[in-house]
Amino acid sequence: MSGAEGGAFAALRGQLSGAAAEFADGPGALEGILLGIVDDVDRAVREPLEIFPVCHHSPASAVAMARRLREKQPKVVYLELCEDLAPLLTELRNCRLPVAVQAFATEVDGFSAEWAPLSVVAPITEASAEYQAIAYALDTPGVELVLVDRSADHVFQWEERETPAPDPDAAQAEEEAALHGDAIGVEIGDLRPRFGELEEHLLRHGRVRHWSEWWHQYVELPLGDSDYDTYRQVMLLIGSLFRRLAPGDPHRVRVDEDRERYMWTRMREHLAATGTDPADCLYVCGAFHAASRVEEFGIEGSDEFVISPPSASTWQYGLIPSSHAAIEAQFGLAAGSVSIAATEWAKNVKRTKVPQFQLDGQVGGSKRKKPAALPNPVPAIDTADQLTGFLQRPAVLDEVDQAELLGWSVEIVRAARRNGYLASTADAISVYETSILLAGMRDRAKPTPYDFQDAAVTCIEKDVVPGRRDVRRIVEIMMGGDRIGQVGYDALPPLARDVHDRLAPLNLKLQQRGVQRALLDIAGQPELERCSDVLWMLRYLMPHGAARPIMGQRSLGERPIQESWDLALGTHQRALIELGYEGVSLEQVLEQRLRRNAYHQRATAADVLEAVEDATLYLRSHRLAGELGTRALEVLATERTVDGAPDVLRRVRRLLSYYRTSQPALPAWIESFVKTGYAHYCTLLPTAFTDEDAGVDQVAAMLGFLFSMETLALSLGCDRTQLELAIAQSHPRDPAKVALLWAAQVQLGTLSRAELRTRCDDLLANPLVLPAYPRYLSGFVHALEPAPGLADFVVEAISNAFARLPDHLLLPWLPTLITTLRARGSQLVPVLTREAGRIFPGRLSTLDEWVPPWLAQPEPVTVRRSTSGHGTPLLAAHPAACDAVASLLGCADPWETTESAPAGAELLSRHPDTAMALEEVLAAL
Repeated sequence: MSGAEGGAFAALRGQLSGAAAEFADGPGALEGILLGIVDDVDRAVREPLEIFPVCHHSPASAVAMARRLREKQPKVVYLELCEDLAPLLTELRNCRLPVAVQAFATEVDGFSAEWAPLSVVAPITEASAEYQAIAYALDTPGVELVLVDRSADHVFQWEERETPAPDPDAAQAEEEAALHGDAIGVEIGDLRPRFGELEEHLLRHGRVRHWSEWWHQYVELPLGDSDYDTYRQVMLLIGSLFRRLAPGDPHRVRVDEDRERYMWTRMREHLAATGTDPADCLYVCGAFHAASRVEEFGIEGSDEFVISPPSASTWQYGLIPSSHAAIEAQFGLAAGSVSIAATEWAKNVKRTKVPQFQLDGQVGGSKRKKPAALPNPVPAIDTADQLTGFLQRPAVLDEVDQAELLGWSVEIVRAARRNGYLASTADAISVYETSILLAGMRDRAKPTPYDFQDAAVTCIEKDVVPGRRDVRRIVEIMMGGDRIGQVGYDALPPLARDVHDRLAPLNLKLQQRGVQRALLDIAGQPELERCSDVLWMLRYLMPHGAARPIMGQRSLGERPIQESWDLALGTHQRALIELGYEGVSLEQVLEQRLRRNAYHQRATAADVLEAVEDATLYLRSHRLAGELGTRALEVLATERTVDGAPDVLRRVRRLLSYYRTSQPALPAWIESFVKTGYAHYCTLLPTAFTDEDAGVDQVAAMLGFLFSMETLALSLGCDRTQLELAIAQSHPRDPAKVALLWAAQVQLGTLSRAELRTRCDDLLANPLVLPAYPRYLSGFVHALEPAPGLADFVVEAISNAFARLPDHLLLPWLPTLITTLRARGSQLVPVLTREAGRIFPGRLSTLDEWVPPWLAQPEPVTVRRSTSGHGTPLLAAHPAACDAVASLLGCADPWETTESAPAGAELLSRHPDTAMALEEVLAAL
């Protein structure tokens, strides 16, 4: 401001100009910066619309705000906060602070799909200037609160976002910021140096560890007892200093200036529309933006800025719980700094006797007497120079508050002992003295909470942490702890309230944080089955731990009897609230999720079948299951790989079993799926046998689908010739797949068991093939999926391997066998165990005399002729049936039809027991 040289800050300009000439060897850039800072302060102070600069979560700002609101009593409060969040502020009455006002969008239109979901949060704490302004405006009749900052949609319009690479070092920060998730944080008064060298210089010369400690020591404490004019000018000075020394990042500078243009444009629009006198208004913004130099600054500024229209994205709004740790992690503050600020705020209120503002009906608010009536407003503020006196004032060395420091020392020892430390009275004395010593070394007489924290770590923790909390964390808890907010029932979205109402029969305090146990005796109280349905949907939709079943499970076709749950809905309140942004009921959100998963461009047939199963399991919706089943059919027809074959087989079997036992007829979609799947896998089978990327599991699953669904597929019009041709065209080289092919040929009837046994004997007799024999065995084990009838042969093959393979081949194969059985234990192990139990002797005493069935030689048996005469003529009359039985029994010799040997005699002589049984059955008929 070139015309302000003779103004209120003339003396300060002269002093700064002389200092610049002395320290910088003449006027130059330093003088321009220093004088520019004074110009910024002078410009903001002289603005007719009073600007109130603040810093986020600053107790000094909150006290100054409470004091100024009572003095000025503005009729309009302009607040730097996203303008579309205004309707939510009245819901703060139903919450316990800290909470965050949130804008959330899942349906993204106009932004990159990779950004979804979009989320913006603005945390609000009790020890903040913005909360004092909100409480004053909402509870004072005739006062209007106007939010003037860019909308949540514009936050992302002006964002230049790239997909970041995963940072393992950020895991701790992500855990602490869990209440806010990956939302973008907006807050009033982001006041921190953006020039790294400047912050490093301030920390080094201030003898502090981090920025929060520097701010507490050199800004909070001096301004805590200052008058409003001094506070205002000092905050403007700091904001201008950090602004002028910020690095020239073009994008960030443009965003900062556009925000300032946006806010001044909105304020001028409101003043013009309402005719409000600017003297009756108060503009609350961060000190960084208060020292603005844009042309739109002030009520007489330029009106050339054009606000872009919002995108077509659908935004939802609500309140979510916040915490001190979440605020610190999201905004880069030191751990415990927000808790210390809350403690400092309480001390300032008690010391200054300034009545604070608090919303009527605030949930969890401390019981305070209703503030006295507002005094008569002060017409104007003093614009005289207060900076010169403040900057020339010597530092005030506060005396040690012995009672406070002694209380801290005693309390930290007590808390340390509760956490497993061997602390004593001597440690309390050492912490007390060390705190004073550290404060003296850092040029301050009164120890700060940060000095006390360092002293406690030095004297108590040493190098051992016996429990899960270190001393630094214990001090943070002692100073106020990680206070976690809560959104009240009335402020919850409809879905969250519906969940609480539907779970009311459980008689639990679901708003309470922590884990609660719910016991559901559904057999005795059938009405609790509805609660069970809600809990299973919550388990599917919410993060792990929100609803965790301890006893009970949900499977197709089964009804629950008793269940036990661990519930932590209060701890995961944010996740429940964000479900309310997606729909008005759990069923609607779950249906949307299932549709989104099924229609995702990368969804496989197995993924869609999983959605079908979940729709049937959780929603009991045949309509949705049919729609998603049709989608699974479309996806399966377009797949060119067999990676998902095991999942497809497992899920189709479950669904078929469910429909066959619960419905009179199979749904049309699953019949079409089986028919299409049969032809699809027949087509891919020859390629899968030779493809190196297709594993044994996938090929076995394909064969399992073809053989287990064969009866249904043939009844629907499929041709078995497709399978026969696919098997005939398969020529695998991998030993495991070769074994699978042999098993398929046996199942198909083109290879007899005798021939299969001969091939395995030949492999064991060939020294060149012997090292690969365990891989053949692995194939036979996988073959139990498509051909469970070969279980006895698999037991035989494994027994022969253990008997004949040398140890140097057998032992390396055992881990592979164990891994295979463990991975598919629910299907394979019972089959093998049952077959082994049938074959091997049940007692140890009979083991020496036991002969394996495949080695036992059958004794010659005299065929007993049937006196009834029904057996032999009947077998001769139906040679096709006799041929089929002969093939199954391993008899490949042709029929002999002579006068001395009637038809079927060869078969009867080979299998006398079977012949006798058949004759007895026929005789009974």
